[in-house]
Amino acid sequence: MDLPSLLLIAVGLAMDCFAVALVAGVAQGKSRIRNAIRIALAFGSFQSGMLILGWWAGTLVLGIIAPFDHWVAFGLLALIGVKMVRESREEEEAPSDLTLGTLLLLSVATSIDSLAVGISLAVLSPEVLVPAVIIGAVTFGIALAGALLGGRIREAYGRMMVMAGGLLLIGIGVRILLEHYGWI
Repeated sequence: MDLPSLLLIAVGLAMDCFAVALVAGVAQGKSRIRNAIRIALAFGSFQSGMLILGWWAGTLVLGIIAPFDHWVAFGLLALIGVKMVRESREEEEAPSDLTLGTLLLLSVATSIDSLAVGISLAVLSPEVLVPAVIIGAVTFGIALAGALLGGRIREAYGRMMVMAGGLLLIGIGVRILLEHYGWI
């Protein structure tokens, strides 16, 4: 997978984290910077870890799905994208506090998509470490920005960011199909 596609996937996955970090940022108290770093570390780590887990699971079934792997990659990315677009239309409430349990639940919830992308990545790439580091780093940066911005832009743009991330993932899935058939 080329670097521009990988960066687009990373940004697409991180949009969910950005929106959730904005919501969590609203609930932050006096230790805003410390909490923002905690949020970003948790989200980035979980995105990387779930990507690796998904890639590993995908490599186990690669021989079975090889004849239609491009459709699997497209389908998973499209499903994730549609899910994100649908979620962008739902109201979110700010968590009342940022306990470790809340942070872990938010991290798992925002990284499920990364698990599915990891499965797709197993179809597209024999290597997972570089994508995991890039996706984790991009997620860290975007989640940190979201948590720091908090309530200032949450009301105006939070849900739109999730929708943009979902549309981006759908577009990447379409690009995979187009490349497979030599149309681009």
